[in-house]
Amino acid sequence: MQRMGMVIGLKAEKLAEYKRLHAVVWPEVLERISRSNIRNYTIFLKEPENLLFGYWEYHGADFSADAAAIAADPVTRDWWALTDPCQQPLETRAEGEWWAMMEEVFHHD
Repeated sequence: MQRMGMVIGLKAEKLAEYKRLHAVVWPEVLERISRSNIRNYTIFLKEPENLLFGYWEYHGADFSADAAAIAADPVTRDWWALTDPCQQPLETRAEGEWWAMMEEVFHHD
């Protein structure tokens, strides 16, 4: 299992919409996430900075392939068409990233 964290900004004017969307995530989106070996997926919000921190545990053997399956899913793409305009990617993110991936520097069970 691999723990993964990521961060992105949230546009202030989209805060309520983003919360509303995530109060009832589409079941097909959740199923696709699960089929791609992602468990314990959580998104936290830090206000007033409006930073989103995402965390999940990856239980598969090929994250690139599982992530590609998510990105190719038509329902997920429709979901992202609603959520992406709410987000503000960090200027310091790596090339090709939307959410900026983070390095794990500490863990305790």
